[in-house]
Amino acid sequence: MRSSSLRRVASVTGEKFAIYLHKTSKDLPPQVGVVVGYSGEDADTARSVAQHISFANPEYLDRENVPTDLVEAERRIVTEISKNEGKPEAALPKIVEGRIHAYFKQVALLEQDYAKDNKLSVAQVLKDAGLTVSGFARFKVGA
Repeated sequence: MRSSSLRRVASVTGEKFAIYLHKTSKDLPPQVGVVVGYSGEDADTARSVAQHISFANPEYLDRENVPTDLVEAERRIVTEISKNEGKPEAALPKIVEGRIHAYFKQVALLEQDYAKDNKLSVAQVLKDAGLTVSGFARFKVGA
């Protein structure tokens, strides 16, 4: 007899929902699942954003949702790295802010470059489609 456990539960709110299930192997059931809560009429773009989430694995919707303590920890790390690289003291604030911006592009969905067109941010794709994402959840088997 096989035992299984529930590791995580998420609540996603929205007027509508887009769901994407990604198979990492055609011989296995889907390994990654994404639910996106949204408002607007463009269901195809909403599903495409769900696909993007399965690939890019953002942790937060936008930069405002990233906990302040995490941003400050990242700021301390990139400041130390920049100093250790011998960057000029006068240039440090601008260099650190650039690296913090890159951090937000990694962890915040709306800041990310859109997987299907990296010249656009996810925020721009949603705006162009008349969509507003209210939340999302990404699950991966075994994680």
